[in-house]
Amino acid sequence: MRAVPYRRKREGRTNYKKRLILLQSKVPRLIIRKTNTQVILQIAEYDIKGDKILCGISSSALMKLGWKYSCKNTPAYYLAGLLVAKKALQKKIKVAIVDVGLQTSGVGSKIYACVKGAIDAGLEIPVSEDAFPSEDRIIGKNIFDFFTINKNQSQFADYKKQGTDLKKFQSEFESLKKKILSG
Repeated sequence: MRAVPYRRKREGRTNYKKRLILLQSKVPRLIIRKTNTQVILQIAEYDIKGDKILCGISSSALMKLGWKYSCKNTPAYYLAGLLVAKKALQKKIKVAIVDVGLQTSGVGSKIYACVKGAIDAGLEIPVSEDAFPSEDRIIGKNIFDFFTINKNQSQFADYKKQGTDLKKFQSEFESLKKKILSG
């Protein structure tokens, strides 16, 4: 008689071998989950009754701080990493390991932009510097360059409706980064 696998394994939602390795370290985990519109970041500890979420944010929380742009681009992921690390440090969490679940994380991906943001805010996370996206991608230079050379401006129609100027993207990114780090 063959045992039925756990429901989350059958649904393809949890890799229990990876999870066991992460839990055996007894270090809080920086959980990164992407959606179609934002990224959700949580710092969690293992508890016998279920994971205990110590703090968490989503990149849509950046809107409350004055972010006028997409919450799913690389700069937003970086700022979300800064924000969750600041919350973690306030709760005396200084070290974490990355838990990306079943997502594929390639070198220079947005996931590593979150990790870079958390490290820049002061959280200690073991990761290779080679995995981080370039500084130009983190500050959104590629977005601005695409905006200036793109002939099809309808892609940026939502920004125009909101009265948002993409020429100020990098300066607003820097001011929000300072605001998060100082606050």
